[in-house]
Amino acid sequence: MIAMPTLPLRGQATLRNAWLRDRLDQLLPELMARANLDSWIVIAREYNEDPVIMTLLPEPEMAARRRTILLFTRRADGSVERLAIGRYPYPGLEEGAEPLYQAAWDPDQEEQDVCLRRLVTARNPRRIGINVSPTFAFADGLTHHEHERLIRALGPELSVRLVSAEAVAVGWLERRSTAELAFYPRLVAMGHQLIAHAFSAAVIRPGETTTDDLVWWLRQAMHDLGLQAWFQPDIMIQAPDQSYTSSTPRRCIQPGDLLWVDVGFSYLGLHTDHQQHAYLLRPGETDAPAGLRAALAAGNRLQDLLMEELQVGRSGNEILHRTRARALADGLVPSVYTHPLGYHGHAAGPTIGLWDRQEGVPGMGDYPVFNDTVYAIELNVLHPVAEWGGQEVRIALEEDAYVHGGSAHWIHGRQEHLHLI
Repeated sequence: MIAMPTLPLRGQATLRNAWLRDRLDQLLPELMARANLDSWIVIAREYNEDPVIMTLLPEPEMAARRRTILLFTRRADGSVERLAIGRYPYPGLEEGAEPLYQAAWDPDQEEQDVCLRRLVTARNPRRIGINVSPTFAFADGLTHHEHERLIRALGPELSVRLVSAEAVAVGWLERRSTAELAFYPRLVAMGHQLIAHAFSAAVIRPGETTTDDLVWWLRQAMHDLGLQAWFQPDIMIQAPDQSYTSSTPRRCIQPGDLLWVDVGFSYLGLHTDHQQHAYLLRPGETDAPAGLRAALAAGNRLQDLLMEELQVGRSGNEILHRTRARALADGLVPSVYTHPLGYHGHAAGPTIGLWDRQEGVPGMGDYPVFNDTVYAIELNVLHPVAEWGGQEVRIALEEDAYVHGGSAHWIHGRQEHLHLI
């Protein structure tokens, strides 16, 4: 079985809360200053949580609990005051540690909205950020009712100061702390190990194992290892009798097949996303056909081009256009649909193409790349295979990378050789 030790739940909670405390202390003040916000109000009701709020609440919280309001306000020294206006407090797990949020409401003394208005009035912020955005769903979590209620609670003098908190909400979700970046290689290594075991004779029995068998093996393996799948894995066969465009895909895996997998999981609140390929050797073969190896090399070349163009300050659309132009000049047949990773699988940050939007993505594709962010470098190339009568195969690759120091770097390497079974 796979050896991928995960922490006990209590240890996971302790580590995640340490990360959260560090992020609140170190990252949030910088992000609020960058967004030019004096205050940030995050409001959510239980079971209708804002996409941001659960990343702000400590373990072992699993919901917003009735109606929770978090009020963040920048102080003169640049630090951020953190208040919780809710029925339940949010202490840290460490005994004797300073609470992550100061409890600011006594329900026996005043109404929740009265408390909010009193606190905001006393701090007198010029620009108050709220989670409304026409572009990013991640920054649009303030529900219609809560928006109306907030405006009534603040009154006309304060509510005219409300602005979109898109910049700080997206920045908070996409930005990784030093500790999180240091952990990510271990996380991605788990993904690579999971795929390597799935693409082995220990799991696949040619002529017996089906693609559905392999999909559910992956789901079960992740569950048993304490990892949470964030989408159903996908397996596809390409072979001389099986195109990637086939409307009736063969399910039973046979010698001579090119296998593709798409799999991702979350652990400690962070996500992975991988796509790799394997080849099932025919009797007498010791390697995959040269045409398949050349196809993988073409996929690696497209990865190289995208990684070179993935630079801080460039928008997702600019990166897409520059990568595609260079790839086409190299004679490749490219498709680029790269996305951020982090607290979500398809996470906050710039969209770098969609499979059906290779001309660019207005709005989300116009957002720029920042340092200390993580991406799933997702793309594909089409390439003819002479040994298959010139049939075109699709090499779809996805590997995780981080941006630091202005440029992109692989987190734990990439696939440069086909898995052989």
